[in-house]
Amino acid sequence: MPQWAGSCWYYLRYLDPLNDEAFVDPAVERFWMAGAGGGDRVGGVDLYVGGVEHAVLHLLYARFWHKILFDLGYASTPEPFQRLYNQGYILADAFTTPAGRYVPAAKVVEAEDGLFYQGERVRRHSGKMGKSLKNSVSPDEIYESYGADTLRMYEMAMGPLDADRPWQPDDIVGVYRFLQRLWRNVVNEQTGELRPAAGPLPVTDELYKLAHRTIDDVTRLFGELRFNVATARLTDLNNALTQFVFREEACPRQIAEYLILMTFPLAPHVASELWQRLGHLDRIDDEAFPVADPNAVKEAFVVIPVTVDGRPRGTISIVREATEADAVDAGLRLEAVAKVMEAKQLDRVVFVPGKILNLVTRDA
Repeated sequence: MPQWAGSCWYYLRYLDPLNDEAFVDPAVERFWMAGAGGGDRVGGVDLYVGGVEHAVLHLLYARFWHKILFDLGYASTPEPFQRLYNQGYILADAFTTPAGRYVPAAKVVEAEDGLFYQGERVRRHSGKMGKSLKNSVSPDEIYESYGADTLRMYEMAMGPLDADRPWQPDDIVGVYRFLQRLWRNVVNEQTGELRPAAGPLPVTDELYKLAHRTIDDVTRLFGELRFNVATARLTDLNNALTQFVFREEACPRQIAEYLILMTFPLAPHVASELWQRLGHLDRIDDEAFPVADPNAVKEAFVVIPVTVDGRPRGTISIVREATEADAVDAGLRLEAVAKVMEAKQLDRVVFVPGKILNLVTRDA
C-alpha cells in the first residue's frame, strides 16, 4: 500500500522484511512487540521521536492502523509506541521582499545599507528552518567543510532536544575543535603514531575522578535525552585530557578509551576509527558503555554550566559549597568566557548554587 497507508505500519514490516507469506510472522511480531517472555507491554516501539506536527499526522494515523490490526488479531499490543518525545524546531533567519515573498536565505547579501537579494531590498525574519521559508541549510555544505560527525554532534549540542533553538554556524567550529583535540590526544599528528602506551600510565587523581564523574553524568544524561549537556561534560573531560597529554607528552589509554566510547553515540565515524587504531578487533558497536567507579563519583564537587548573557560558554567544576565569588572566579578563567570579556565588563551575576552561573555584561 503506497504513501500514507504504508508509512503507518512499516515498523511491523521491519520485524520480518523477507517474509513473502505474510507481512510479519505472528511469533516474530510477539517477540519484538510484546516481549520475549510474552510480557504485557503496551507498545513495542520504546521511543517515538517527532515534531508536534507528527503527533497530529503520522502518530495519529499509525495508532489508528495499529489498533485495527490489533482488533483483527494481527498485532499483539493495543498501542504501537510506548513513549512520545517531541523535539523542538531548528530556527534560522528567513528573508522576504516588500511584497512578502520569501527568497533563498543563502543568496541574500548583506551590505552597509541593508540586506539584498538580486539587487532587491529584503527584510529579515526568524522562523522554522524549512523549504517553505527557503532558509534550509544543506547538510552537504557542512559535510564538505567539517565532516558528518561534526554536523551530527553540533545538532545534539546546540540546545535542549525538546526546545526550539537557533542555527548558529559559528558554533559548529567549537564541535569541530572538540573532535580535532580528541583525535590529537590519541594520534600524534606529526608522526602518525599512537599516544596511548600499551601498558598502564599513571594518571592524576583529579583526572581519574573527572573521568568517572563524566561517565556517571553522561550515562544519566543520555538516558534523559539531554545530549547538549552530555556534550559539555565530554568537552570538559577532553580538555582535561588535552592538558595532561601536553604536560606528560603521553596519553593514558584507559581515559582515552572511556572518552571514545562515550563520544561514539554522537560522533560514530571518528570514534570508530580511533577505536580501531587503538588495536581493538571487535567493533565499537559491540562494546559495553563505561561504568563509573562509585568511589570516584562520591565527590564534593559539582559541574555547572556557565553562560554569558544567556549564551552557553562552557562548564566549571567547583565544590558544592562554593561561594558566588568562587564561581565567578572559576567562570572568568574559562577560555571562551575570557575571550568574550575582552570587550565587555561584568555588570551583574546570576548564580544558582549547584545549577548555573550566568554572567551579565555591558559594553566596556
